[in-house]
Amino acid sequence: MKDLFRKYKSVIRFVVLFLGTYLILTLAYSLYLHLSKGSSYPPDYITNLVAKQSSNLLNGFGYEAEVVPHETQPTMKLFVENQYLARIIEGCNAVSIIILFIAFIVAFAENLRKTLLFIFAGAVLIYAVNIIRIAILAMALHKYPNYETVLHGVVFPGIIYGMVFLLWMLWVRMLSNRSRSNE
Repeated sequence: MKDLFRKYKSVIRFVVLFLGTYLILTLAYSLYLHLSKGSSYPPDYITNLVAKQSSNLLNGFGYEAEVVPHETQPTMKLFVENQYLARIIEGCNAVSIIILFIAFIVAFAENLRKTLLFIFAGAVLIYAVNIIRIAILAMALHKYPNYETVLHGVVFPGIIYGMVFLLWMLWVRMLSNRSRSNE
């Protein structure tokens, strides 16, 4: 048994760090969501901010956009050109994706400073791309409402998850290049 642990030490380390980080951050985020109930920023501060920033970006693109809290649901209603277009829910704020991103990066961490810088840069990039993604999705839904299922269910999730995958590959490549240069 001891030989198995020694043989698979790096795999066990990866799994423990990934799952531990993911669990801790997910629990912290769940606590944040629980404490956000009834706040003055419905449904929670981050989702509210993402909705407003997406609306501002749409306005910057020349659309008349507005977000307002939903009357009965914990969501923000997005209006484009005075037409109710979509709900921005807690899942649209990219926090869960950022948590997944961070867990992977921590699982492969070596240098604390480099890891923290990459996490910060990656999280900011994911957050910003998510806002752009929501704005472009809203424009696409406004122009092509018949393609809602494909746009919302396939194309735009593919963009955000594809970018996270590319960031992961960049991280692994950076670490492998570093270990090669240390040999």
